Amino acid sequence: MKPWETLESANVPDVGELTLVRRGDEFVLRVRGQTLMSSRMHGSEEALAKAGCEELASRGTGRVLVGGLGFGYTVRAVLDAVGPGVQVTVAELLPTVVSWNRGPHLAPLAGAPLEDKRVCVVEADVSRVMAHNPQTFDTILLDVDNGPTALTHPDNQGLYGLPGLSNAARALRSGGTLGVWSAGPAPGFERRLEKCGFTVEVLHPRAHGTKGPRHVLFIARLGKGRR
Repeated sequence: MKPWETLESANVPDVGELTLVRRGDEFVLRVRGQTLMSSRMHGSEEALAKAGCEELASRGTGRVLVGGLGFGYTVRAVLDAVGPGVQVTVAELLPTVVSWNRGPHLAPLAGAPLEDKRVCVVEADVSRVMAHNPQTFDTILLDVDNGPTALTHPDNQGLYGLPGLSNAARALRSGGTLGVWSAGPAPGFERRLEKCGFTVEVLHPRAHGTKGPRHVLFIARLGKGRR
């Protein structure tokens, strides 16, 4: 078996060592030596975009906020699902990840979604972006860390608690959709969403098409007139 090749590395304040490695055609992002994502498993991210943008796909206009850039697969799937009149804001906390996604190793993976004119990248915590943009987005997709559980950084917990979900609800327009990706089951999370005014559908797509482990998607729709 071929050894892993280190392509990029950076020591990120408050996060630790971030490393991009490759073996064959597979790319992996590691945080402090722990695998955060792999280029071979992005089917569930694409399913998140498709389910979260279902209404926008038929409307052709609107605004989407994607929290967490990763390898760009979620953003690419949003762009492919919606029309030319939809604007997509990507909130990524780590400038290093944004830089790598614009570079020669990662940009080709998802077809260089950051070069699309519909995309605006904000290097900031998605919680702050939501807090500063009330009643702005039709769809918010959160693919931050490993979801509500199995977090690699404890500070991300606040995003998935009641205050964080209420923050998301306020950033949505009436009838908007919040989509949340999770690496596995998240006991109590569905109830938290309901407390914030959402009606929730739970999906279990495969990580890679019809193969790989099943991830969990929470597709939460805000009732008309509720924030």
